[in-house]
Amino acid sequence: MLSIDKLHVAYGQSEVISNLSLDVTSGEIVAIMGRNGMGKTTLMKSLIGIIPSRGGAIKIGATAIEGLESYQRVASGLAYVPQGRMIFPTLTVRENIETGLTVTGQKTVPPLIYELFPVLLEMKDRRGGNLSGGQQQQLAIARALASNPKVLLLDEPTEGIQPSIIKEIARTLCRIRDEMGLSIVVSEQVLSFALDMADRVLVIEKGEFVHESPRAGIDEKKVSAFLSV
Repeated sequence: MLSIDKLHVAYGQSEVISNLSLDVTSGEIVAIMGRNGMGKTTLMKSLIGIIPSRGGAIKIGATAIEGLESYQRVASGLAYVPQGRMIFPTLTVRENIETGLTVTGQKTVPPLIYELFPVLLEMKDRRGGNLSGGQQQQLAIARALASNPKVLLLDEPTEGIQPSIIKEIARTLCRIRDEMGLSIVVSEQVLSFALDMADRVLVIEKGEFVHESPRAGIDEKKVSAFLSV
């Protein structure tokens, strides 16, 4: 469903992502793990089009999206939950989610989104800025789902979130995969979260994948060693 082939991304003369390839199948959750500064966020931003790539191909299904603007990538089936959530603090919960409907032509929030996130239904008329960090993360995911994507990207979704909410987000991502059939790519540093929801774990270092393993039989010590400072 998501195909990345020989992707190159650079800031000026400094190459951050080098010759990176990845295929994510329909209904698969992939966790991309790595320490800060290893290229996780750059990869996510290049996939959604915030940072232009210098070379390589990106496809959603059979549709090539490299070179497209971010909003065109969203219309092609890619959704993005940025690091730090970036919800609209002065808009209500409902209005935040409705901003994701722009590419679908729908006017009202699909009931499934409130089923996935019942707390957002309870707080739909509350301003986004008044929600807790965990609730804002759920809101950011709900807003992304409102665009009816085929592939969901999440950049560091556990950052600043309490452990009980992290567990809840992991369960919800599995429901999204199972009930909506989405492919999900998560950049992450918390191994326990990745093991709660990912089908496959990859480790990125200096813009390249250096380790890959299915969740079943993963060598946790080896992955933890990559993540330690």
